[in-house]
Order: sequence, then C-alpha cells, then structure tokens
Amino acid sequence: MKIVRHPNIVRLHEVLASRTKIYIVLEFVSGGELFDKIVHRGRLSENESRQYFQQLIDAVSQCHSKGVCHRDLKPENLLLDSYGNLKVSDFGLSALPQQGVGLLHTTCGTPNYVAPEVLSNQGYDGAAADVWSCGVVLFVIMAGYLPFDEIDLPTLYKKVNAAQFSFPFWFSPGAKSLVQKILDPNPKTRIKIEGIKNDPWFQKHYVPVRPREEEVNLDDVRAVFDDIEDQYVSEQSVVDEGGPLIMNAFEMITLSQGLNLSALFDRQQDYVKRQTRFVSRKPARVIISSVEAVAESMGLKVHTRNYKARLEGISANKFGQFAVVLEVFEVAPSLFMVDVRKAAGDTLEYHKFYKNFCTKLENIIWKPTEGLANSSLLRTITC
Repeated sequence: MKIVRHPNIVRLHEVLASRTKIYIVLEFVSGGELFDKIVHRGRLSENESRQYFQQLIDAVSQCHSKGVCHRDLKPENLLLDSYGNLKVSDFGLSALPQQGVGLLHTTCGTPNYVAPEVLSNQGYDGAAADVWSCGVVLFVIMAGYLPFDEIDLPTLYKKVNAAQFSFPFWFSPGAKSLVQKILDPNPKTRIKIEGIKNDPWFQKHYVPVRPREEEVNLDDVRAVFDDIEDQYVSEQSVVDEGGPLIMNAFEMITLSQGLNLSALFDRQQDYVKRQTRFVSRKPARVIISSVEAVAESMGLKVHTRNYKARLEGISANKFGQFAVVLEVFEVAPSLFMVDVRKAAGDTLEYHKFYKNFCTKLENIIWKPTEGLANSSLLRTITC
C-alpha cells in the first residue's frame, strides 16, 4: 500500500512494530462500506453505479501501474469517505509479481468474485483477474445481488468458468455490453483497464482523477518485518474454557464503525452498519441455548463450540449458501455482548435474517432504560 498513492485508495500512513505486534496506521474513512449503502437503499441507480465504478477503475488502474494486484476486490472492501467518494481498502491479499515472473499462482480471493483462471491453478495474470472482480462489483451494485451464487462450490465454479449469468431487465444496453466484455471467461480476450476507460458507457460524465506522485521509501516497511522476524517471541493465548471471552476496553473501541471514535458519542449514521450485535443480561449458556433453538426453528443447521456458533442454511432468494457466525463476549459482570457476522451469502439477505433473528430472541435481548441507553459503552457494543 505504501507504493500506491491515489485519492480512491485508502492511504497507509505508517507501519510500527513492537517485539510481538505490528501496528498499521491507515487513513480514516468515516463513511462505512459501499455495501452498507446498498443494504439501506437497495440497488443503486445506473448513474450512481457508474460514478463508483469509474472511481474503482481509476484506483485499480493506479495499482496496476505500480505493479500491484489487489486480488480481493468486492463491495465489502470498498469504503466511502465523508464526501461519498469511493476508497479501495484491504490489500491483505495483494501481490507484487516476482522479478521475471509474469503470472501469479496463489488461489485467493472471495469465490463469488474470483476470475475463472484463478480457479484453474495454472497461473494467472493478476491484473486481468482484478478486472473480472471489478465487473462482478459493477453487476452487484447495479443489480443488488451476485451474478454467480450457488449452494456448493463445484456448481459455483462451473458457472463462473462458463460466465453463466443473466441480466435483470433494468440494465441498459451499454451497461450490459461492458459487463459482458469484462466477464469474459477467457483472460486473453477479456477487456483491459484501458478498454474499459474508453468504453462509451464508462465515458459518460467521466472525470479522471490524477494521483499525486510522491517519493516512497520501502525501507521502513521492510525494516518492520525484518525486526519482527529477528525478534519474534511467541505468545500463547490463554483461553478460559469455563466461560466466554472477556472483551477489554480497547477491543470495544475497535468495534466502532471504521475505528471512528466519534461513534462512541454520536450514533447518527447515514445508513445501516454491517456490524450486527446485541446485549443480554442472561447467563452465557442461556444465550447460546436460545440461539440454537431459534436458529433451528428457522431451518438452520447449528454448530456450537464453547461460546461460538455457526449457523448454516440455504439462501431463500438465490438458492445459494447462507451462513452466520456469532460469539458471546463478557463485557461486564452479568453483561454479555453477542457479535453476529455474515460468513457466507448475500449481504442484503443477511440483514433481513438478522432483523428476524433478533425478533425471535426478544426474550433474551436486553434493552436498557432511557438513561442507560445514552451510555457510550452501550452505544459501542450494540447496533
């Protein structure tokens, strides 16, 4: 991230390290995820989708010009700043091809957004794979659902390899044409970034952003990892099998949207947050047993271990895979937070599930009185 500077890419300010930990200081992006906006409003209009797609392509183009391939582009990794501008984030799977090697060989990324050649295990062009993912992102924000979504991976991969999908009726001919050029299963004939930029649909109202050129020194980043490698001291986590994990104050602060500390005091948000959690004063074992009972009544398979659970089922709308993971944390004596997260499936459907799930768990969810409801602690650990 340090070698890439662009207005539509989350900036890495600094990398710091102790003997056992690495600290990464990133640009503060307060607007949440692009997908949160879709959850709240539904699919985006064609003009708004085009604007975000233009910013995405500008950012990806800058990455590729520096030899960086993201390899995990999806709406959950696209953030919005306070002005509504798109910011590409989460470069955890990004790659710099080794000198003299043109192809990448690591299969990574989110299956629904991964290009066919990535699944072949025969090497792939990271830039072409990123272009495919951009096409899936464009489809999702315009349609409100995934073009490829199946209950099992073999069927999903088969449809991805054949680029087997259909357009909803509201896609314009220009949008269809561009998406078809991007979701070409053959990476050699797939449209490239420059071709996308020259496409008539893309060009409409397009104002390219020029990145600021800055001298970047990678020594500080390399030094961090060298120091960690030389001075690494293993740490063993002590897990109390007798009860749920205890969450400390720092961990609770990190629950705030985008590490936004103002969220501890101001709960007004423009749209729904992806983090979903609730608080209970019931014993942890009662919480888990209630979760199991409600999940089973909703037709979900439940797998529990200690105070963690995974709920699995079939998507109601798309016949795809749907899974949720949750964990119970003790945040104060006799006060527990249940953190619920989507593990697989459509994000829009997940939020509908969560609302229904909480309604059925009403007897264990604690709703504070009016005075306590203003507590910054409770604002942080509840949604």
